[in-house]
Amino acid sequence: MLSTHSAAEAGTGTGTGTEAAGLRDRLRAWLADETGDPHAAVSLPARTTMGFSRENWFFDASWTTTGGRREVRLVARRDPAGSVLDSDRTVEAALLRALHGTRAPVPALHWADLTGVRAGRPTLVMDRMPGDCRPFILAGPQPEDERVALAGRFCDELAAIHGLDTTASGIADVLPDPGAGAAHAAVDHWEAELRKAQLGPEPELEYVLAWLRTTAPPGSGPNVLVHGDFKPGNLLIRDGRVTAVLDWETAHLGDPLEDVGWVTNPLRAREHLVPGRWEREELIAGWERRTGRVADRRAVRWWNVLANLKLTVLVLAGQKALLDGRYDRITQTPVTLTKLLFELIRTYERERRGHGKGASA
Repeated sequence: MLSTHSAAEAGTGTGTGTEAAGLRDRLRAWLADETGDPHAAVSLPARTTMGFSRENWFFDASWTTTGGRREVRLVARRDPAGSVLDSDRTVEAALLRALHGTRAPVPALHWADLTGVRAGRPTLVMDRMPGDCRPFILAGPQPEDERVALAGRFCDELAAIHGLDTTASGIADVLPDPGAGAAHAAVDHWEAELRKAQLGPEPELEYVLAWLRTTAPPGSGPNVLVHGDFKPGNLLIRDGRVTAVLDWETAHLGDPLEDVGWVTNPLRAREHLVPGRWEREELIAGWERRTGRVADRRAVRWWNVLANLKLTVLVLAGQKALLDGRYDRITQTPVTLTKLLFELIRTYERERRGHGKGASA
């Protein structure tokens, strides 16, 4: 959801001039304290139109060091007044620091205001990395071969995340390991989020929750770092390569098939697939080759259901935040998502019944 190309390219205008000026003053005071330079300078920050759960403000900063004047391009990722997603900025900051220097291309975290005393709300200040954020690049006008090659690079990045040594990097010190119960832990988490978001009875989702619990798959192997929202919209791309993986706020330790289920979600086929060339099976098989792990196809179907439960809960959370006056985006009732949840459950059950009788996965 965060893009770190120029503000002009990303689109601005969601923050008022008064708000931007006030944030600039806050950032300048914060920068002066962090650098020890009372003359530290900050440009007027520009809020991008990218991002649904956090405010993203681009700005330039400069300060004097013993080696001379330093100039950097930064982004302040600030909590909004209301959001579709509540996550812990303390955990996110610690994870970004653990990831820095690993195979994962993440922006360097400079400073973290975990309480909001500096920027008005909890805020992380990090490098603006080069590249463009193009959520539907795989459905774009580029030649098909280029799009297929890029899809393979996306798969490279996902496999690399799943291959990180969580102990050596310190990631395991930041995130709890659910052990063999990763699937049940995921259901528990999103049920808790549903309870916070729902405005009334949700009988369809109660059925889905019960189904997920009774059919939860065993783990596919040792737990890994799961990104939780891996998609082209959370990647920066330049010259056909991935320059950054962004938005780690939902990252956790768990079954890597959770991410595989997210990227093979039928609802998001335009983001992740190239029709006829890089379909669901090509993506899963590509992930298997890169990781050396086996993706049980029925388990991936289960994680597809979990992925759409997650999206449904986020829509409901947006509705509640809007009604509470904490959010300024109107979200629709998740009828399409609910329908898809039951279609996916029917597909899972049909394939389960046909297992060993030639049914296609």
